[in-house]
Amino acid sequence: MTVESTAARKPRSSAGTKSAASTGTTGTKSAGATGRKTAASKRTGAAAKKSPGATGAGPELVQLLTPEGKRVKDATYDPYVADITPDDLRGLYRDMVLTRRFDAEATSLQRQGELGLWASLLGQEAAQIGSGRATREDDYVFPTYREHGVAWCRGVDPTNLLGMFRGVNNGGWDPNSNNFHLYTIVIGSQTLHATGYAMGVAKDGADSAVIAYFGDGASSQGDVAESFTFSAVYNAPVVFFCQNNQWAISEPTEKQTRVPLYQRAQGFGFPGVRVDGNDVLACLAVTKWALERARRGEGPTLVEAYTYRMGAHTTSDDPTKYRADEEREAWEAKDPILRLRTYLEASNHADEAFFAELEAESEALGKRVREVVRAMPDPDHFAIFENVYADGHALVDEERAQFAAYQASFADAGEGK
Repeated sequence: MTVESTAARKPRSSAGTKSAASTGTTGTKSAGATGRKTAASKRTGAAAKKSPGATGAGPELVQLLTPEGKRVKDATYDPYVADITPDDLRGLYRDMVLTRRFDAEATSLQRQGELGLWASLLGQEAAQIGSGRATREDDYVFPTYREHGVAWCRGVDPTNLLGMFRGVNNGGWDPNSNNFHLYTIVIGSQTLHATGYAMGVAKDGADSAVIAYFGDGASSQGDVAESFTFSAVYNAPVVFFCQNNQWAISEPTEKQTRVPLYQRAQGFGFPGVRVDGNDVLACLAVTKWALERARRGEGPTLVEAYTYRMGAHTTSDDPTKYRADEEREAWEAKDPILRLRTYLEASNHADEAFFAELEAESEALGKRVREVVRAMPDPDHFAIFENVYADGHALVDEERAQFAAYQASFADAGEGK
C-alpha cells in the first residue's frame, strides 16, 4: 500500500456529487455562535461561500481550506495559523498520511486474525492531527478509542496502541509520560475524567488546559451532559472536542439531536463552534483558539468537528447495511489528505521528492507495525477470570474449569489425528 493509494482514493471529479447528509462544507464562522443566525441570511465574505457542488444550505462551519484545496480567509481564526510555515504544512500532511497508513495496517492485521478488533479513524485524520498539534506539551488529553492521530501528535508510539486490541494489556503506555490518557471504551465517561482533571488544574493555578475527545454518539450520553454542567459551573479549563462523523454505529446524527451539536453548549452557558473536520488548518486554528481561551480562565468550549467516518465503526461492523455508497463517495471527494496535498502542490510547498520520501517512510512504518504485532505474545485466555471478585467465587471457578476443558479439547483433537 502506497501513500498515493491511501491518501487519494477517489478522483477529484466526483466532488460535485453530494448527498443530503454531506453538504457541510461552508466557511462561515461560528465561534461562540448562538444558533440564531441562519445560513441563508448571514453568509458574507470569501470565507462564507458554499463549496462548489453543495446542494441546499449546508451547516455553518469554520473553514480555511476548501475541499478543492483553496485557501480562504477568516478574520477570527487566521491569526491562529498566521505563523504556519511551508515546513509546518508538510508536517501536517506527513502526520495525516502516516496516521492513515498505520490505521490501514491495523485494519489489515485484524482481518488476518492478529487483532481482536480495530476502530478505524479513516476520514478523520484532519480533525485529529489539527487538534492534536494545537495542544501544548503540558496540556492533558483524554481520548476515546479512535484517537490514533492524536496519540501520534502526543508522541505515543503507534505500536503501543495495539496491545489492548490484541488482548495482551489494558493500555500499553504510561499516561503521564505524554499527558495522554489511556483509551476509554465506556462511551462518554472520559469527559467526566477530563472535567475533574481540569478543575484540579484550575485549583492548582496552572495555565495548562485539558481536551476531551468524543463522538456524536457519545454526545447523547448522560456523562457528557454532566461534564458540561460541572465544567460550566466551575469554569474548568477544558475543551470538549466532538468528532461528528455522522454515524453512531448505525444511528445517524439526525436521530440524536434536533439542533447542530455545537449549539448544545448554549444551554450550559459556554460557547460552541462547528469546524470543517476535514480541514486540518481550520481544526488547528479553532482548537488553538479554544485552548488559549481555557488557559486564560474563560472556561470550557465545545468544538464540533464536522467530518465523516469513511470506514466501518469497527472491524465488527458492516456499514453497507445502513449507509448509502453515494454518501460515502461524496465525502471521499472531500478527503482531508487529498485536500492538503492539492494545496501544497498548487502553492509549490512540496515537490515529488517529498512525496516519494514520505511514501518510503509510510512503507517502513507499515512493515514495523506488522513486525511488532506479530512478535506480541498471544493473550492469556484465562485472564478474563481474574479480578472478577476480590475473594473468588464458586461460579467463576466452575466457568474457568469448563473453559479449561474446552481449550484442552483442541489439543486432544490434534493428538487424535
